[in-house]
Amino acid sequence: MAIRKSINRVDAVEKVTGGARYTDDFFEREMLVAKVLHSTIANGWVKSMDTSEAEKVPGVVKIVTCFDVPDIQFPTPGHPWSVEESHQDISDRKLLNQRVRIYGDDIAAVVAEDEVAASRALKRIKVEYEELEPLLTPEQAMKEGAPIVHDEYPNNILKHTSFTVGDPEAAFKAEGVHFFDGEYETQVVQHCHIEPPVSYAYMEKDRIVVVSSTQIPHIVRRVIGQAMGIPWGKVRVIKPYIGGGFGNKQEVLYEPLNAYLCSKVGGRCVKLEISREETFVSTRTRHAIAFKTKAAITPDGKLVGRTLEAYSNQGGYASHGHAIVANATNAYRYLYQDEIGLKADAYTVYTNIGSGGAMRGYGIPQMAFAMECQMDDIARELGIDPVEIREKNCMPLGYKDPFTGLTCYSSGLLECIKKGKEHIHWDEKRKKYFNQTGPIRRGVGMSIFTYKTGVYPISLETASSRLILNQDGSAQLQMGATEIGQGADTVFTQMAAETIGFKLEDIHIISTQDTDVTPFDTGAYASRQTYVSGMALKKAAEQFKAKILDYANYMLKIPVEKLDISDGNIVDKESGDVLLSMERLAMEAFYSLDYSVHITAEATNHCKDNTFAFGACFAEVEVDIPLGKVNVVDIINVHDSGVLINPKLAEAQVHGGMSMGLGYALSEQLLYDAKGKPLNNNLLDYKLPTSMDTPELHVAFVETLDPSGPYGNKALGEPPAIPPAPAIRNAVLHATGVGINSLPLNPQKLVEKFTEAGLI
Repeated sequence: MAIRKSINRVDAVEKVTGGARYTDDFFEREMLVAKVLHSTIANGWVKSMDTSEAEKVPGVVKIVTCFDVPDIQFPTPGHPWSVEESHQDISDRKLLNQRVRIYGDDIAAVVAEDEVAASRALKRIKVEYEELEPLLTPEQAMKEGAPIVHDEYPNNILKHTSFTVGDPEAAFKAEGVHFFDGEYETQVVQHCHIEPPVSYAYMEKDRIVVVSSTQIPHIVRRVIGQAMGIPWGKVRVIKPYIGGGFGNKQEVLYEPLNAYLCSKVGGRCVKLEISREETFVSTRTRHAIAFKTKAAITPDGKLVGRTLEAYSNQGGYASHGHAIVANATNAYRYLYQDEIGLKADAYTVYTNIGSGGAMRGYGIPQMAFAMECQMDDIARELGIDPVEIREKNCMPLGYKDPFTGLTCYSSGLLECIKKGKEHIHWDEKRKKYFNQTGPIRRGVGMSIFTYKTGVYPISLETASSRLILNQDGSAQLQMGATEIGQGADTVFTQMAAETIGFKLEDIHIISTQDTDVTPFDTGAYASRQTYVSGMALKKAAEQFKAKILDYANYMLKIPVEKLDISDGNIVDKESGDVLLSMERLAMEAFYSLDYSVHITAEATNHCKDNTFAFGACFAEVEVDIPLGKVNVVDIINVHDSGVLINPKLAEAQVHGGMSMGLGYALSEQLLYDAKGKPLNNNLLDYKLPTSMDTPELHVAFVETLDPSGPYGNKALGEPPAIPPAPAIRNAVLHATGVGINSLPLNPQKLVEKFTEAGLI
């Protein structure tokens, strides 16, 4: 068995020895360097631009302004394209923008012989603006008379959706129920991947080649074609190893501009790499979302009905648009079940801060904070244990969503809660820390979550895989799904070996994606790869195995049904005796004078299913009230992600997500001044938790066998980042009796709230 084993990563040696090639390693000696000029206002127009002095800088090759680029608006998010217009993303930006919608908008670009010349030229470009009032919040943007960010949306509301389940009005009129109101808010944060967005663009004959650090090479190819108004087949995208993305590189950020610049300098190679400061300002962020909630609940803690309003601060460009807050409100419907009714309204609003996009969890970390804070607030007011109230109301096995049809095929949620509760010594510490006094107090808190696996049925889910038999009896494996640091190539290798019957070392996966030769896949996002792409691999592996056994039948004259593959050999299915080595079969297949056949298999999985992953987080904190300092003493994530293909990799994935969740809870926040200018767009002022700030991270799993997964598996990539923030907040509530309803839980905010509560 190759799956359910903790094998070493297939890319481990390359990465730790420095042999792995990232985008910046694909340089050419004669390359040019591009730099982007960014706006110094957040809302308005570029009225004119004088480049005459910049053109005099030695080494400058070309300057392109917002007045020069094609008049084509295009979409940037890494969503699958659709032949149906209603399912296509919003096209609301150009290669360079005359209409400025964020501070740091792209308004011109310089191509020069080197970085020094390009940087000097940028400083000499003179820009005249017509400035409008910056809109920083949805409330400002939705006010009567506010400036319009996009003419197509006169009230600045990109989209408003709502859904109703049952009769929520009746729920709030029911006898004997208690009512609870709550408002919760999450902040803007940035992904902070180690490798900034970078690409190289050059031309081969009449085709543009782009080497890019991206999660979505096939989508990048399409968007470049759209942005430039050229056939998609005239674009080739190559994705090497990638130094992190977390959703920011599920966006087609600067590749189209670089491709265009390359075409304007005779096809010479152009490097476009943006700085850390530019990454903060001009790429994507996690959306700030404000939630207003109401709940009706029985005295013993059974939810009768709830309502929700969610306002998502989109920033200047649509990016992934309404999908994030819509996904968030769906989770509000999925995780807890109301006896009578539920209603939710979601608004996505254009403003003039940096654009929100995909980030690990895709709206669910925001929703989990609001929802799980609400559940603890209700439990506290009713005097019910927070664990009990969740167990009474959480999604049951067999749940089928009334709108999407998504079905809960497997659930280990209650077991996850039990494991976490035991680890943290919940019952003992809830009593021990109740009604404390003094400046330093302790508390324990928890949260739960559910997360879908992939994007079906909201968007297309399709993936392909290819296997090729080598002359030595090994196999080449190509996946359109991208390795972005999460270990996908390793688990794909395990899946292939498991299904075919090969040794792990005889599966050679190709980690680089090249849209000219790599089978199609929409990319790495939505925790979809082992589920969606894994099924494509399983189908291809089954076909591959069948073709090998057919050839073995030709060589051995033994019926196929009596043959199998084990440990890389053709064996007798009943006895297990080795009948033929794979190397001998492969050499015969390649070079037989009688019957030569090159054994390959390729399969597509058009996935029309989805499933729910679950989990819980339990945290113990120590709160220094006068200092407003929260120290996480102990924390555990317990996950139900179905069958674990590689347990050690799964544990590492959870560690990474928990670290991101800790930062979301305690330190991360991107701040803007009144003009929409980011105040902390660097890693000195934008505080990330270091190893010194991180407690020991505990991880546990409850393995279920999900019948819809190719190997019983389901989502794990994004879920670990979801539950830590509300669990920590709820632990602070337990320790101090003060509920902090916004993130992050930084010292300034805590001191203010503790002072208001009379603790200081």
